[in-house]
Amino acid sequence: MAYSRKTQRLLFISVGLGFAAVAVVFMALAFSSTAAFFRTPSELVADDQAGSQRYRLGGLVETGSVVKQGSQTDFKVTDCQASLLVRTNIILPDLFREGQGVVAEGKLNASGVFEADKVLAKHDENYMPKDVADKLKQQGVWQGGGGC
Repeated sequence: MAYSRKTQRLLFISVGLGFAAVAVVFMALAFSSTAAFFRTPSELVADDQAGSQRYRLGGLVETGSVVKQGSQTDFKVTDCQASLLVRTNIILPDLFREGQGVVAEGKLNASGVFEADKVLAKHDENYMPKDVADKLKQQGVWQGGGGC
């Protein structure tokens, strides 16, 4: 069965658009499964449904809160209004220390402990991740240095 050139062109364009739509759907699914919403400790503590998705927890490492036990490290992240215990089994960055800005990625478990699979520390004394600094500035606790 022979199709006219116009019909062939329309069929080719339709199939191409179909493949493009499928590719967009797959990309959207891939991005949604890796998306992490940014929150401060105050926001996560107040959120009743926080354990159902990934988050980027940002704030300051609370002074005196870092406890290392073998490969596990526990520390508290604070926004000077609330603190949240973070537990991780990864090697922390060299620049990670108390009183400094940090962003941890992971999930809040049922017992209220944030289980991080990625921890990012600030890279010099004048830098804090923009989204962390903005949230802390909104709350009136960030003046551009470490500590509350």
